[in-house]
Amino acid sequence: MADEVELMIVDDLMEAIVQGKFKKNKRLPSETELTDYYKVPRIKVRNAFLKLEEMGYIYSKQGKGRFLKDKHQQVELHLTGSTSFTEKMLNAGLTLETKNISCEKIAYHPRIYKTLQLSEDAEVFKISRLRLLEGRPIALHSSYLAKSTFPHIEQEGKELKSIFSYYRKMGFTEFTSGESLLSISFPTREERTILECPVLVPLLIVESNCIAVPQDKVLEYTKIIYRSDSFNYFITTK
Repeated sequence: MADEVELMIVDDLMEAIVQGKFKKNKRLPSETELTDYYKVPRIKVRNAFLKLEEMGYIYSKQGKGRFLKDKHQQVELHLTGSTSFTEKMLNAGLTLETKNISCEKIAYHPRIYKTLQLSEDAEVFKISRLRLLEGRPIALHSSYLAKSTFPHIEQEGKELKSIFSYYRKMGFTEFTSGESLLSISFPTREERTILECPVLVPLLIVESNCIAVPQDKVLEYTKIIYRSDSFNYFITTK
């Protein structure tokens, strides 16, 4: 756990980064320089640098020092359920790739089953897709679908990339969503591997549902994990 001295160094370096005092991909002050400046043990400076690396702001080169990362431009994202993520990104003129990474039957989960209005003995399948924007993994989408609504989901779910396209194929053409639950967490080891993000980059988690209009039928329970450093978020009713 970082102590007050290390946090002070992190705060000072973060303020310098925000103010543009360091140039992208240019070397930051060395451990020796900062040790002399703050008059603290070298390990304090090293730990402060490690914290900034974990937060995704800097990177190190063996024998050459630490450098400021060239941060990617953040994408504007409206958190609504009426338009698919794919459509939002394509409408913004961005290159989006989707990879289906799993389709698996889940055990009973009270919140998911309640949202889908199912009994405990119903079968529900989780279809997970990784979203890559301009080649970078930025979101993990998991859709939970009932086999009673989609009888062939166990087989068809393994190939799905666009859930909305699948719904339209099944005769559902208009969509809305109910209340959404927003939360923040830090990535697990598996999530860090999938999203290729540092340990201290917060993740925004959005849990909601998708409702077919005018059938007024709940089609899915949705859980989306976004890298917080990739988007500017807007909550609208559009």
